[in-house]
Amino acid sequence: MEIKLVALDLDDTLLDTGLKISAECIAVIKEARRQGTMITLSTGRMYQSALPYARQLEIDVPLVTYQGAWVKNTLTGEELYYKPVPGDLARQVMTYFRRLGVHYHSYYNDELCMETMSEEGLYYSRLAGVKTHLVADLIAELENNDAMKIMAITDNEKVLLEMEEELKSCLGRELHITRSKPYFLEVMSREANKARALQVVADHYGINRKEVMAVGDSYNDIEMIEWAGLGVAMANALGPVKDAADFVTSSNEEEGVAEAIRRFVL
Repeated sequence: MEIKLVALDLDDTLLDTGLKISAECIAVIKEARRQGTMITLSTGRMYQSALPYARQLEIDVPLVTYQGAWVKNTLTGEELYYKPVPGDLARQVMTYFRRLGVHYHSYYNDELCMETMSEEGLYYSRLAGVKTHLVADLIAELENNDAMKIMAITDNEKVLLEMEEELKSCLGRELHITRSKPYFLEVMSREANKARALQVVADHYGINRKEVMAVGDSYNDIEMIEWAGLGVAMANALGPVKDAADFVTSSNEEEGVAEAIRRFVL
């Protein structure tokens, strides 16, 4: 079937290691849009972090952000989907991370919020390209704010995998828990994942899932790659992502997104 909607992950997919979109990818995406194909971003990033890339590509389709917790139109500001972490569950998760002494942060009102500027927090802030808002107590802030998601960061992969396993064992039926990178553990509402959010966008425009192409590289992309009519993994993708995909394109350093769009859209 004709591809009418393309959803692109950002980090390690559309973006190169310098967090830039190549001129080739920009040109191919704009050509696809000129031919009538809708292009959107589907990312774990916060909305304000994804927005500059959307504007660079002149995207006018709602963006899937926060791993699918928030779908918002770039032009009108209309919200199509909004699924923050339920307050009582957010408290449990933050208390767990606090007890273990790992870096964790959350997102209130589309702001990156932390209690202290740790080394991990500084790294993440630079990666996301957003300023950090320091608060005295992230848990106390839940009284007045929705947590769009909660992220823990550690370079000890063993510890991160143990946390993932324990959280899934205790709260896996109530929350969506995934890794976006080997050292990023992300916790969202059970109703927040890229596949569900992408379906909201497709339904909004009357597009069949068979007419959707999704491109990604990491664990948090597997659901949308499996859901889409055509799932594409990057050459640099993790093994399980490639296994879930219908096609493996070139790496993010080799304009793999441009290759996939040329092959299946143009």
